[in-house]
Amino acid sequence: MTTLTHRARRTEVGKNSEKKVESEEDMNQDRNQDNEDIGDSKDIRLTLMEEVLLLGLKDKEVLLKSDSPTGDVLLDETLKHIKATEPTETVQTWIELLTGETWNPFKLQYQLRNVRERIAKNLVEKGILTTEKQNFLLFDMTTHPVTNTTEKQRLVKKLQDSVLERWVNDPQRMDKRTLALLVLAHSSDVLENVFSSLTDDKYDMAMNRAKDLVELDPEVEGTKHSATEMIWAVLAAFNKS
Repeated sequence: MTTLTHRARRTEVGKNSEKKVESEEDMNQDRNQDNEDIGDSKDIRLTLMEEVLLLGLKDKEVLLKSDSPTGDVLLDETLKHIKATEPTETVQTWIELLTGETWNPFKLQYQLRNVRERIAKNLVEKGILTTEKQNFLLFDMTTHPVTNTTEKQRLVKKLQDSVLERWVNDPQRMDKRTLALLVLAHSSDVLENVFSSLTDDKYDMAMNRAKDLVELDPEVEGTKHSATEMIWAVLAAFNKS
C-alpha cells in the first residue's frame, strides 16, 4: 500500500484537520463544476494506463457493459482479455493479471506488455512528449522528455485545485474523473510531486486533505448514494496489494 508523506521539516497535521468547509465555497464549487468539465473537453485528453482498471467495473467484479472498441490500443486489449475470461475476476485479480504480478503461469498471457513505452508513444503522437536518444556508456537509451509543459501544468493545477480552491470535503460531490486521478496518483506514488510546487501552508493542507480522502473506507464509500463504485473498488484493491 502506498502512503502519503509530508516534507521533513513539517509537523504532520491531524487526520481530522481542515474538515470544516465554508458553505460559500461549497456553493461556488457546485456552480463551477459544469464549467470546468466543459473547459476540459477543449484540452488534450490524456489516457492513463490505470484507467483501464476503471472501465466497466461494478461492485468487486469486472463486468463489461460494452465490448465495443474504444480506439485506444491498451483499452481495447484489456477489453479483449476481460471478454474472454470466465468466470469474472475481481478488481484486485485484474490488477495483478494486467501488470504481470501473478504467480499463476497459466495467466501470464493477460499481462499488458511494454505499457510505459506504449503510453509514452501515445503522448508523443499527441505532442506532449518527444523522443530522444541518450548515450549511457555502452548502450543508447530512448527517453521521452516533456515538450508540452503547458498541458502538464494544466493537469497539475487541476489536481491542486481539487484539494484547495475547489475542495468540497465530500468525495460524492467531486468530479468523478478528478477523484479517479487523485486515487490513481496516490496509488502510483506521484501525488506528492503534484503538490511539491505549492507553498508550505498549501502543501500541508493539500496533503492532509488527500490523505483523509484516500484513507476513507472504500467499502463504505462505494455503497453511498451516487457513489462511483469502480473508483472505490480500485482503491480497495490497491490498498490490499
